[in-house]
Amino acid sequence: MWSRLLAVMLLISSSAAIADGMVVDKVYHPYVLPNEQEFEWRLMSRQTDSNTLIGQRIAYGQSLSETVMVEGYLIGEKTKTEDFGLQAYEIEVRWMMTEQGEFWADWGMLFEVEKQHKQNDWEVTTGIIFEKEFGRTSLTMNLFGIYEWGETIQDEIEVEFRLKYRYRWMPQIQPAIEIYTGEDYIGLGPAFMGIQRFDGQKQLKWEAGFITEISNSGKDHSLRVALEYEF
Repeated sequence: MWSRLLAVMLLISSSAAIADGMVVDKVYHPYVLPNEQEFEWRLMSRQTDSNTLIGQRIAYGQSLSETVMVEGYLIGEKTKTEDFGLQAYEIEVRWMMTEQGEFWADWGMLFEVEKQHKQNDWEVTTGIIFEKEFGRTSLTMNLFGIYEWGETIQDEIEVEFRLKYRYRWMPQIQPAIEIYTGEDYIGLGPAFMGIQRFDGQKQLKWEAGFITEISNSGKDHSLRVALEYEF
């Protein structure tokens, strides 16, 4: 069952359609801790021949059970022609479907609802999260289906696929390769992540990645940085 589902994820990703704007973003892991709370900050910057788009997300999250995590986001963006400002609001639910190590791979699901600030434009995302460990390496994949509609955007269904293959060298430094695919887009580049644990359940996670679009000849570079404090 699980191997068939993984094959479907890879097949769909080969013809995926990527949402406009920010292509590169967080690669989600399926895990949820009981009684977990967290603050999160993300920075995404995409530079192309025609535009520079900078986005930031600030979030607070809390687990509702041992398997369900809910986060609320404030999303801001800045372009060459528009100053930085509040762009959207988002509610995210992450569900850990299997316990870590229970099956040959770990599985989760993601659900998001986003509304544009001052506009009646909406976006709903549903996704599958997969993670498998191979010795000291880990393979993480996300497959998301997205539906957009509203007053100023055309109704459409899109798909995003993200992949991270990392080497767990030490908790604080874990190098990785990330891949993002979509319609007329294939992004590839290095990434790093790490975690510093403190007393009890307190820990600080960090991530950074630089992704280059390789399927077209034009300039298209994306930088992503994230900090997450869990307690």
